[in-house]
Amino acid sequence: MTTLRKEAVHYIEDQHHGTPYYKVTPQEARAARTVTQWQSPKKPQLASIKDQEISVRDGAKITLRIYTPFHDQPLPVIVYYHGGGWVYGNLDSADAGCQLLADRAQAIVVSVDYRLAPEFPFPIPLHDAYDSLLWVHDHMESFGGDVSQLTVAGDSAGGNLATVVAYLASTMRGPTLQAQVLIYPVTNVNFTTDSYHLYGENFGLDIQGMKWFSQHYTDESNFTNPFVSPLQLEDVRSMPKTMIIAAEADVLFDEGQSYAQKLMDAGVAVEHVTMPGLIHSYFSKMNYFEDATIETVEKIAQFLK
Repeated sequence: MTTLRKEAVHYIEDQHHGTPYYKVTPQEARAARTVTQWQSPKKPQLASIKDQEISVRDGAKITLRIYTPFHDQPLPVIVYYHGGGWVYGNLDSADAGCQLLADRAQAIVVSVDYRLAPEFPFPIPLHDAYDSLLWVHDHMESFGGDVSQLTVAGDSAGGNLATVVAYLASTMRGPTLQAQVLIYPVTNVNFTTDSYHLYGENFGLDIQGMKWFSQHYTDESNFTNPFVSPLQLEDVRSMPKTMIIAAEADVLFDEGQSYAQKLMDAGVAVEHVTMPGLIHSYFSKMNYFEDATIETVEKIAQFLK
């Protein structure tokens, strides 16, 4: 039986107040999710944090946030996609994790404010994610990046986008990636694994919530589309080395493990790390999970060395 960390128990207890997000509209759910700016003695000092507007394939404009540590030589670049079930989340919700990642990995982190469903359903968030990677690749030298060290990363739905972006880059003659880092990614939209049965209620991400997210992202007929459920990709041999970080008590645990196995079976170098006693969406929730977020970032930094 899983023993939850104290901070996970506190987080779950606090979620019991109010109406669950999956019983309101996406717009109401977003409005209810305010992110307080992270203030802590553990907050790093970076050289700069700047927002950059870019154009994507349909002519729309989205914003990237570029986190740059102090440096005197070109740095690796990590393109980061936030979580939130493709429905909510933004640059602010991923801000603390990106600051830490830039500092600990000594890398320039580019966080992507892709457009959200249901107003912008699949494949628009994916297109924004891929177009952002192309922009970063084409401009990274201008903001101090080393073009030979480019990584994609993301948590939850952002991990889903990151790995599909990695697949597209590897199969469409896109940018060469050094690695992909996936924090409890969505890899298979079907809600039937053992971890869904074990952790599908009162562990941070309920099965009802995951169904709500998925149905807002795309039609059920697309749930088996490999660009929605990358576990269904036929050939992943060309994927970059991969780190998958799992929260132990998470409905997505099993599909993350299956995806790691799929990549390993195809000859991809994979490091699968389980964070004991933690639940889905802990990363960057600094009011509860500051230490766990720092621990995660340090593991990622070590992996990318």
